[in-house]
Amino acid sequence: MHHRTAADTLDWGELRRLAPIDPAFGLGRGKPVDRHYIEGFLRRHAGDIRGRVLEVGEDAYTREYGGGAVTQSDILHADDSNPRATVIADLAGENALPSEAYDCFVCTQTLTYIYDLRSAVRTIRRILRPGGVLLATVPGITQASPHDRERWGEYWRFTAQSLTRLLGDEFGSANIDVEAHGNVLATTAFLHGLCTDDLRVEELDHADDRYQLLVAGRAVKRF
Repeated sequence: MHHRTAADTLDWGELRRLAPIDPAFGLGRGKPVDRHYIEGFLRRHAGDIRGRVLEVGEDAYTREYGGGAVTQSDILHADDSNPRATVIADLAGENALPSEAYDCFVCTQTLTYIYDLRSAVRTIRRILRPGGVLLATVPGITQASPHDRERWGEYWRFTAQSLTRLLGDEFGSANIDVEAHGNVLATTAFLHGLCTDDLRVEELDHADDRYQLLVAGRAVKRF
């Protein structure tokens, strides 16, 4: 049995605390750590963001990564509280979203707030045109968001395995690619509300699938 000695004592520094350094996911310090992975995923699949595109909440990623390849940008919101929304609909409920209308759906950090995930993914596949692409990111290891929890409910955390099954059941396993991002250092930083500038790029990009901070999936509607 290993007995602790003085040399084993860790210097926790500013991390020895019961409250995070920034409780707002790191927004008070800069770019949150999870956005490093979200934006990297979208950047790698920027070619999918084209034609008529639907994005949840805003169209910032559509504009940044789609650019001139986007012919129409729609913003989806679950209720009428968002003045910029062009489409009001519940992905998991009965809705009037048009079938086979979109070439791409950018769905970042949204599925965690939808209880009936299977219905939501079924709707997403329905509204995509043949050849259309879903680009989705979901949280793995993260703090809760009380604001969103009170408005929508906060139901799920994901792993690469759970997102693979969820998307594969609807789109077909041959038509999806799922990836996990994170490591113990990046995850610890994220939970404390540190930002991307607090870490080196090589620290952010080191992958250890035991610590899946963020999971991302690309799904193509083949038929």
